[in-house]
Amino acid sequence: MENTKVQEYAENLFQRFPELLPASESIFQAYSIIENSFFKSKILFICGNGGSAADAEHITGELSKGFLLKRELPEEMKREMNERLGENMDDITCKLQRGLKSMVLSAHQALSTAFTNDVDPMLCYAQQLFAMGSEGDCILGISTSGNAENILNAFKVAGGMGIKRILLTGEGNGKCAAYADCVIHAPAKETYRVQEYHLPIYHTLCMMIEERFFGKK
Repeated sequence: MENTKVQEYAENLFQRFPELLPASESIFQAYSIIENSFFKSKILFICGNGGSAADAEHITGELSKGFLLKRELPEEMKREMNERLGENMDDITCKLQRGLKSMVLSAHQALSTAFTNDVDPMLCYAQQLFAMGSEGDCILGISTSGNAENILNAFKVAGGMGIKRILLTGEGNGKCAAYADCVIHAPAKETYRVQEYHLPIYHTLCMMIEERFFGKK
């Protein structure tokens, strides 16, 4: 890994939570999968249920705007936007921040409730991924048990579409693990404790990704 700052963020995570060290290989693998998708201007889809759905929203919030960095627009980009609009909008572009494409599959209430009512509630995430995803994208499924059926179905569809799958879960594998390209285990069984580990893991991944794309070269 060339970027030493990216490496430092990971090392800091393991210093603060040494019990996560066994998951280091999986965390770096997840970073690599997400990095590769973003490098190709593809999309990271994120899904979960309950508190994990809130975590999915949290992750998108960190990726879509500045997290630790300001992510200011390059001057060339500002000029191009002014030229296309045909007027100066520096008062707007000076406040905009560059983002990375991510989508939370629990966020589309009209679509999900319609599909739940008309077809199958356990296929809501799979349907959205099928409609909006394409080869080269990646999906992060968050399930403390690893057995969430709607995530399992989304992973199956992702596999059929050439979309890489990352599972963030607890100690056990659960059914979803068999369909994941990468599994990150939090060292806990109780739901609340698994979720307490998930936050520093995904915060660190967001830091690493942000540094990779927006840090100083």
